[in-house]
Amino acid sequence: MVRVTFKTHDGNELIIEAKSGASLMEAARDNSVPGIEADCGGACACATCHVYVADYWVSQLPSKEDMEKDMLDFAWEPDSTTSRLSCQIKLSESLDGLIVQIPEEQG
Repeated sequence: MVRVTFKTHDGNELIIEAKSGASLMEAARDNSVPGIEADCGGACACATCHVYVADYWVSQLPSKEDMEKDMLDFAWEPDSTTSRLSCQIKLSESLDGLIVQIPEEQG
């Protein structure tokens, strides 16, 4: 299991456990994490699963694909370094302890 901390815009923290191999978006959806809308269901066709990845973890993730970069243009207040679509982050044991911030709004 992979432990992930979601920080909400109002300062709350939700710590969940998810199966390795699931996307971060699926883990959020399956654990009813508020603020992750995931309108497209993980097809990288919207920006409603946008998160800000904690600085330490940015370098631990694979690089953004072009499609994700394009969709992040529709995200609410994207950050060129820390913004990611949670549907594009595959959880693995190496990401145990991952910390992400949920934006105040979704795109």
